Formats: sequence, C-alpha cells, structure tokens
Amino acid sequence: MERNSLGQILLVGLPGYELDPETARIFRKVQPGGFILFGRNVRSATQLRKLIDDLRDLSETEPIITIDQEGGRVSRLKLIGHEPPNAQDIREKNDLSLAHRHGRITGELLRLFGFNLDLCPVLDISFDDEADNSLRGRCYGTSVDQVTQFAGAFNTALLETGVLSCGKHFPGYAAAGLDPHHDLPRIDRTRRELDHVELAIFSNFTRSVSGMMVCHGWYPAFDAVKTPASLSKSIVSGLLVEEMKFEGLIMTDDLDMGAITNEISFGEAIERSIVAGNHVAMVCHRTHLVEEASAALQRTSSAALDRALAAIHVFKQAFVAIEPFSEERFRVLNQEIWELRVSTLGPEKAAARSREDGKRSPVEVY
Repeated sequence: MERNSLGQILLVGLPGYELDPETARIFRKVQPGGFILFGRNVRSATQLRKLIDDLRDLSETEPIITIDQEGGRVSRLKLIGHEPPNAQDIREKNDLSLAHRHGRITGELLRLFGFNLDLCPVLDISFDDEADNSLRGRCYGTSVDQVTQFAGAFNTALLETGVLSCGKHFPGYAAAGLDPHHDLPRIDRTRRELDHVELAIFSNFTRSVSGMMVCHGWYPAFDAVKTPASLSKSIVSGLLVEEMKFEGLIMTDDLDMGAITNEISFGEAIERSIVAGNHVAMVCHRTHLVEEASAALQRTSSAALDRALAAIHVFKQAFVAIEPFSEERFRVLNQEIWELRVSTLGPEKAAARSREDGKRSPVEVY
C-alpha cells in the first residue's frame, strides 16, 4: 500500500457548478477515488458534462463519478430535464417492463454525461408508504418478492448500459422511525425478523449489484452499544462480507449526515468506517475537510486500507469507455423519460405532478 494513494478511499462532493481554484487544489492534492454530484452541481446539460470532464482531467486514476438518480424526488437530473417516476409509482403500476425501461433510460442518460455509477437501486422494503424515515416513494415493494422483482428489473437494465449499480441502504431502513439525515435511528428488529425480510432482499442482490451502501441506523440485534451500521464491524465485515459473501464494493452512506455528525468526530468516523470493512468513505458536503479525511486515513490500520484499495481497484476494472456528449441525444432521452412518466402515471397525473414539482425547491435526499 502506498500512503499517497489513500485518497482513492474517499468519495467526495463538491460545492458548485464548476471547480473553483481551492476545490481543484484540494482534489489534485488528495486525489479522491470518486466524486458524487448533487442538484447544487447541475445547471445545464453542457455545464454538467464539462464539470465531469474537469473532474476526470485532474484525476490521476480514472475516478468513480456517481449520482443519486433513482426517480421521483431523488432525481438530480430533473433540474435540467423531466423527472422520472419513482419506485412506488412503478410498482403500483405492477409492470416489470416499466422498471426495466426506467433502468435502461437512466443508464443511457448517465453514460451520456460521463457517470459510471448510479447509487441505486433502493432495496429497502416499505412497511409504511407514509413513514417519515426518508424512504417515501423510494421503495420498490411491500414484500420481499416485489422488491426483488422490480428492483431487479431496474438493476439488470442499468448494468446492461455499462453503468454500475449500488444497492442501498444495507441492512435496511424500513423500520427506522427517524430520518438519518438528522438523527441516528434505532432499529429494533430482531435478527430473525431481519433475516426473513430486509436481509432476505439484500441476499437476493449480493451477486447482481456492483456495490452496496451501508446505512447509519443502529441495530441492537448486532451491536448492544449504540453504533451506526456504517461504523459496525459486526454488520459490515461480519454480516455483509463473511455471512452473506458479498464481494463487490462497499461504501458508507454520507458521513456528513446528522446520524454521524451528532454522534462522533469527523476523523474518527472516517477511520472507523474503513476499519469496519467499508472500502469507500463518503463525504458529500464538507469538501473543505477532505484533507482532514485523508489525514485520518493515514492513522488507519494498514490491513483495512489494503483491503479497501484492492476492492476499489477491482471495481474500477469494470468501467467502460466514456462516450461523446450530444445535446440531441440528451433531448431524445429526456423525451423518453417523459413518455415513461406518462406510461406510469397517465397523462393527466404526469402533467399535474410536473406542475407541482415546478413549485417546489429541490430537496437533497440521499
């Protein structure tokens, strides 16, 4: 392991529509392994592609370029195009071809901009479609089979386009009573309950998704002492890797979320996430702390770092060549998204929801 390669373990956000000099300096120095884009980075189609090209230009190793493009409210690209239907819309239509079509359009759209990873599908089951736990509208089913079928159709089609996938939020937020963006939820599900529902779904995807995102819920069934799953060795290394035999890339959810920042210092969160067995630590908002994150990795166990770097190297071997950008192709795909929306919601509801969306400020959910 070369210590100057540790930036590969970081997946980081950036502040604006273009690379300002200070952010570019930090990225050139640290050499993050990947970048995640949000609505705050999206102003126009050509601007977005230039930003992604600039990120590649400053990276010595081909970076992960990712985004949350799920559908519905968690669709960053709706700021420059139509909003796709969400997972609940599609499963309520009960047509697997719509999920497959959505995955194919999403992958083709992301490839056009230069993305190589989409942070989905959501593999959480819905126990309550109105629950205030950040999952509203984002779940593909209310049963194990339904989630598996609809998320599976999306995942298969996405991968066929050359864009990699990431299942989330392991081991399952369905029973969370709090939104982890703000607080650490305690999830009081027994191991038996988890095995029969949440983990049954994730088990169905351990050989098909490219990566897995670990959430910030506390599961007393695995950790008697309050510990977010993302920092839990028993959940990441013990459950996901040793028991479930997952061999893909493992990443934390955003370590800037309240579930983490209210409980633990930044440097300790970075270090513990990798020791727990994650390969990638995600820092979405506090870009100015990326150098501090790199310093925290310098203090981390060599064995954990070697394991993470090896997994990242393997993951990146699956990247496909980036295609040229075409505004005409973007317009074609944007029209396909609208047609998918109409097929899923019907023309009147699709138009009505578009009017409602236009009145709301974009909310960053991840």
